[in-house]
Amino acid sequence: MKHQLIPLFLLILVTSCIDKDVYEGHKDDMPNPVYVSYLYPYGSEVKNAVAEITLETESELDASQIEAVIPPLKYNKSWLFMLTQDDCQHAAYSTTWAAINGKPLSNSYYYNAEQLAAGDLPPDHFYLGKTLGSTDGAGNEVRFAFTTTVAPEWEWMDAETSVDFGFSENYYRFFMKSGLTWNNLAEMLAYGTAIAFHDVNTKSVHREDSILKHYEISQQIILNKLAGRGCKTLAEPNGNKTYVNAAVNYSPIEIMTAQNTGAPGSTTTDLVTLYPFKVETDLHKSLLKRYFFDTSYEIVSRIESEVRKEKEEREAIHIGVHGTYVSFAEFLRWLNNRYGKDGDDSVWFPSLEEFYEYNYYRMHSDMVTEISGNIIKLQITLPSQQFFYYPSVTVNLSGIHKVQISSVYSNDQVTGLSYADYGEGIMLNIDCRKYLAQHATHFVEKYEGYKSKSNYNDALYFINMLKESNLKSKLLQRVH
Repeated sequence: MKHQLIPLFLLILVTSCIDKDVYEGHKDDMPNPVYVSYLYPYGSEVKNAVAEITLETESELDASQIEAVIPPLKYNKSWLFMLTQDDCQHAAYSTTWAAINGKPLSNSYYYNAEQLAAGDLPPDHFYLGKTLGSTDGAGNEVRFAFTTTVAPEWEWMDAETSVDFGFSENYYRFFMKSGLTWNNLAEMLAYGTAIAFHDVNTKSVHREDSILKHYEISQQIILNKLAGRGCKTLAEPNGNKTYVNAAVNYSPIEIMTAQNTGAPGSTTTDLVTLYPFKVETDLHKSLLKRYFFDTSYEIVSRIESEVRKEKEEREAIHIGVHGTYVSFAEFLRWLNNRYGKDGDDSVWFPSLEEFYEYNYYRMHSDMVTEISGNIIKLQITLPSQQFFYYPSVTVNLSGIHKVQISSVYSNDQVTGLSYADYGEGIMLNIDCRKYLAQHATHFVEKYEGYKSKSNYNDALYFINMLKESNLKSKLLQRVH
């Protein structure tokens, strides 16, 4: 993809707010932080979670008015944006992920997870001064999440990083690497980034049997490197439909994306233009359409064209990119300021994996609602598949408002829970990730080890994902 440009008015708007001096790295009275490799235990994630929520109200309820439904988009957002970054690009970490999560950016250089932890950063680094995302509708931040492709068969993912804090004779250590390293990817995953197959290491790129073989080789490497996390998505490389045909016959791949139509004689499934409010299937093995744009202005124009429509008629904006630069980070900041948490809060920006899982749960979950006097009991079964990692849904419950609720209880499988008024009832955001509390604890410990502004923001972000509990209160006390 060409260098991501941005309209002049947007460039002025964004760069005028860029914070140039907020880095809180090395200080003379404290040692540099040490990089600690961390992986969420994906291979042990909960399967087929059963969430049980009990709501108690101040007065008796009208059972005829109570109905529970899962809306088309999480958090009741009104339009969907998705991003897939091809070619396992180094910039996926030091630009795209960094911009979203309030990490440093550079106009000329790149950095890695080990360098970020040590505060060993490019000489021209700067910050946008905020994280980028929307909210869950109940006041909690939900950062944008995207999909990066991986290249597990290439040795450069194992490349080592040189950390040399303060060395300024040259900056070779900040030159662009061949692609993401596994440590970079592990850190991205912890913040919600997802993965997809792309190129595989075979010269026989037009032989389906060869690509199938290399999907499995790649899958085993991914599972070994990422604590049992597997890959179930494909971002078609180079318009080569052989990859898609092979994916149709490779059972772990459940959802795909491509930017053009099938070649003559291809056995590929039809390219699907996604309208989130019209989806009536679980999208299994679907090939979703994405777009590559030459400039940020084109993306902005496309977004504003869609949001002018009624939400039921809005097409999902799913874009593909290769290398990303500061101008693309500025576009993401514009998206946050216009349609995210610092704007009208209308966009849901998940990874392709998360959207697929959410839609799958919407189609296949089993919900049972029991009302007795002033008690509502809601049970939701989330039937997961092989490589599912987002056991989380929004449920709209009509006929009740937040002010009526006196207490809320949930079973142990519910680890994250927030709620707020929505429409003629309330929305419940339910998360059943098994290790969500341990995940938050990791970021609290990271902050305690090195008290930077960024680590503090991260610790709060992950703590706020948890449901109310003694543990949550204790974690908040530790960071405050």
